[in-house]
Parts: sequence; structure tokens; C-alpha cells
Amino acid sequence: MSDAVQPTAAEVRAAAEAVKTALDRHLAAVERRSGEDDPAVYEAFNELAAAAEVYDELLYDRYDEVTPFEIPGTEDALPPYTGPEEPSAVSVLIRRDYSVVEPQRLRAHAERIEAADYDDGADGDASGTVHGALGLLFGEFEPDEIASRHKEFGLEEGDSTLWVTASDEQADPGEWLEAPFEGADPQRVICRFDVSTVFDDDPDDVDDPDDVDEAEDPDEDADDDLEDEIEPLEADADRR
Repeated sequence: MSDAVQPTAAEVRAAAEAVKTALDRHLAAVERRSGEDDPAVYEAFNELAAAAEVYDELLYDRYDEVTPFEIPGTEDALPPYTGPEEPSAVSVLIRRDYSVVEPQRLRAHAERIEAADYDDGADGDASGTVHGALGLLFGEFEPDEIASRHKEFGLEEGDSTLWVTASDEQADPGEWLEAPFEGADPQRVICRFDVSTVFDDDPDDVDDPDDVDEAEDPDEDADDDLEDEIEPLEADADRR
């Protein structure tokens, strides 16, 4: 980059001061928060993220240096809110992604559910397939419980997002069930919370190859736990 387009030292200093101001405002909003989803905290977070991004860019352009922190979400920031100031209804849109990393563990839990549902002697075989086991699991447990116990069910969390959107009035029963997210207007989103692995920058805790040899094998522990879970199922099957 040429000197003609480089930011001045004063511009970098001003951006740094803007970060400090935004940081103070964010802390003040957190201290005064009225609840877990306080929109003032969300707004202060976005202001801090934007100020930090500007400072990081100017710092790099001027001094070829970067900051040691990163606040995610600035590239996908929501457009300005244009919904009602006093919404009479809200919709909560949630998406959570999972990977099925231990199908055998998943099916073992599904077999338990199936055994309880068909204790009258009827045959149930949905637990024999992964998609059938998932149907039993999500039919038995609330999504929040599955989110908190996903490892126990042989699942691994992926990205998740939650949008709270404002409405003028509550939708008619059954109106949106065929396409629940189709009518979401980003300009009516009051607050949004994202969880993604792209935000995780923690270095690998195991750097020494010798440490790997001495560390416990997580797959071995998982197999032991799974055996403990499956054995009661086999015993139950003998009694049926």
C-alpha cells in the first residue's frame, strides 16, 4: 500500500479511542442489563465489534500490525431495525445443527424409548436405523434437553442461531407451519445470537507427541460408557 492512501497516525489513535469508548459503553450496558436478551447489550456489542474492526484495519494499514483479539459477527451484521417500536407479538426462530458421531449410542437410547413405548408387546423397529432413532429421540425429548445432553445421545453440536423477530400481530394458527423461516424479515430482528465453530480460536492443548501417548484414549472411554448403557438393554430384552 502506498503512503498516499495510508491512514495517518492520528486516525489510528482516534480509532483506538473509539474502541475504548465502545468498550466502556459495552461494560455499562452489561452492568445494567435487564435480562439475558437485553437489546441494549446486543447493540453495545455490535458497536464494540464495529469499532474494533475499524481499529484493526487502520492499525494494519498504518503499522502492519494486528490486534490480539477478534469480535465475530461484524461481516454478517443485521440491517437497521425497521419494525414496530412496541411490537405486539414476537417470533423466536431457532436452528441447531448436529452431527451423528456415535450412531450406536444414538440407537441404544432409541431402543430404550422404543422399549417403553411398546411395553404392551407390540413390535417396534424404528430404532434399528439412524433416521428412525433420531425420530424417536426428538419425539421423546424437548430440543433444549437434547442440546444440553447431545453428547450423551451420540451427537456433536454444530452451528446454531436464534433470532427474535417483531410482529404487528400474532400469526393465525397453522399459517406458517409449512415454511417456518420463509417470512423472516432481517429488518424486524430485535436481537440475534449465533454460535459457530468459526469463532473458536483455541490452540490445540496437546502439542507434545509424548503427551498423546500418555493421554487417555477418548474412544476407549466412550466404548466403556456405551457398554454400560447397552448391557441393561440386553437384560431388558431377555425379560421381554
